[in-house]
Amino acid sequence: MTGGQATAVAVTLCVLVLLYAGMWLGWRARARRQADLPPLPAVPAQLGSVALDAVEGVYVGTTAAGDWLDRVVVHSLGRRSPAHVEVSAEGVLIERGPEPALFLAAGALVDARLDRALGGRVVEPGGLVVLTWQHGARRLDTGIRPRRATDAVPLRDAVARLASRGSAA
Repeated sequence: MTGGQATAVAVTLCVLVLLYAGMWLGWRARARRQADLPPLPAVPAQLGSVALDAVEGVYVGTTAAGDWLDRVVVHSLGRRSPAHVEVSAEGVLIERGPEPALFLAAGALVDARLDRALGGRVVEPGGLVVLTWQHGARRLDTGIRPRRATDAVPLRDAVARLASRGSAA
């Protein structure tokens, strides 16, 4: 390796380290700004009758409602992970691989829709099921990308029915 090549490699490595350090510091600053978000609700012991069999997919993340780029990072809500989603009479249970399960109570659900972007991830139109829910004083959007495209509409519809029942109560 020549001296010029060694310099180029060293400069590239320094730039990469600075980029990763900047991303890490940004993630930590975002977590500090979101520290007031209350702890996530516990998963109830009984989920009630199943409204939709489990759907496999990917938990894309959670953002502030209406802002697909404002990712929520506290309580591990910003980490993408494999997911199994089950809709029951009590709410929506999202088992998130290595992350803790996320339970959205029926009364907290506001809406469900098909979308194409959330948390900086963009897919084909209608490729994401976005669940809007109220948590404390904040309204949040949580995105699920079903493994099978045919699962998106039934999942959206089951959550929307649950949300409409919760808002009618």
